[in-house]
Amino acid sequence: MSRNLRATAAALALTLLTACGGAGTGGTTGTIEYWLWDSGQQPGYQKCADAFQQQNPGLRIRISQYGWDDYWSKLTAGFIADTAPDVFTDHLSKYAQFVDLKVLRPLDDLAPTADVRDADYQAGLAELWKGQDGKRYGTPKDWDTIAMFYDRAALRAAGIEPATLETLSWNPVDGGTFEKAIAHLTVDVNGVRGDEPGFDKSHVKTYGLASEGAGGGGWGQTQWSAFTGSAGWQALDKNPWGTRFNLDQPVFQDTLRWYFGLAQKGYMPSFAAIGGANAIGTDKQIQSGIAATGLSGSWMISTFSKLTDSAGKKLDIGIAPTPIGPTGKRASMFNGLADSITTLSKQPVDAAKWVKFLSGEQCQNIIGESGVVFPARPKGTELAIAYNKAERDLDVTAFTDQVRDKTTFLFPVTTNAADILALMRPRLDGVYIGSSPVSSLTELNNQLNELFKVTR
Repeated sequence: MSRNLRATAAALALTLLTACGGAGTGGTTGTIEYWLWDSGQQPGYQKCADAFQQQNPGLRIRISQYGWDDYWSKLTAGFIADTAPDVFTDHLSKYAQFVDLKVLRPLDDLAPTADVRDADYQAGLAELWKGQDGKRYGTPKDWDTIAMFYDRAALRAAGIEPATLETLSWNPVDGGTFEKAIAHLTVDVNGVRGDEPGFDKSHVKTYGLASEGAGGGGWGQTQWSAFTGSAGWQALDKNPWGTRFNLDQPVFQDTLRWYFGLAQKGYMPSFAAIGGANAIGTDKQIQSGIAATGLSGSWMISTFSKLTDSAGKKLDIGIAPTPIGPTGKRASMFNGLADSITTLSKQPVDAAKWVKFLSGEQCQNIIGESGVVFPARPKGTELAIAYNKAERDLDVTAFTDQVRDKTTFLFPVTTNAADILALMRPRLDGVYIGSSPVSSLTELNNQLNELFKVTR
């Protein structure tokens, strides 16, 4: 779509919102519509809703849950058709565009959420949800980092101690001890390991490292971001709200050349082997024996804890930190979700009461005790760590230590998110497939920078 057509579409959407009463401040309807996409979190938030309703007689929370793709298409359609919810779970990759379209209500302008304090949450989370105008458009809900899940049985078969994974390091020249471990965990159909003579990279039974695609849909969050981050690379000139990209830098391109090279060596599945753009997840690859290890997010802890083999026996899953990079440190992308209020809400003050409760200590502790995600408040995080240890026998500190040790970097937040996604996804797919050289990302970088010339 051309820039003019995009601008027309945005203007049309805004016109429709205004016509539908987008700034409505009418009386309470009694029911606050709340949307989320994660089915695993719904039970915990229903408990929060029950507690909120007890404290606010006359108000009712109606929770609707949709799958990721349906969620955003329904939400976008709802903004146009006046069917959007009062409150919804927001994502950093989406909210900047929603702010541009003026479909989010500034929380500073509503009494219940006017006094939200940044210091109440994990460092850096609350600041992410402030727009370029300084207004707050979401209250912190939870956060996530990346770590490496692994099948303990696969490690035993390879003669690798779990403690070894704690000290792995990598570099873009020879892959370091990380690549050596991944190679040894790789086994071809004849039982030959990736670091042994006679290994057949064209007929692999178990890959050392799982893959979730090229990473163009989310800045490589569960693919290459831990490597580019630990190499000292950042996507933007500043974050949030940067306007110049760094995909042309040698450190980025060298890292991706090495990373996608793992697939060429047979240590990681090819683009086709995982289903192309519709890649099966790391959890499924480990569960089926396609992969021995894989990088994934903390939001997947509950899913991994329930994995079983073909006979129905529970898999023995472990978690290790991301490897140490050329900077001498490990790294993880730091992402966070928030709850936002739409300008279509006819009961913004009551919606703000619910948003304040969602980000408050009582609800955050309820979510922490469910062990599904790490709540934004430190106490909620501690409860989640304790739950996973006691109920799942899982040490999840590989995720939380990244925050403690300050080895995280922020998910890139900037405007033009939809256009950036449309440009990045096919380009990175091409690099993974091998149809485009890594150097082609310099041209992609120029295209991304062009998006901001109109607004500079």
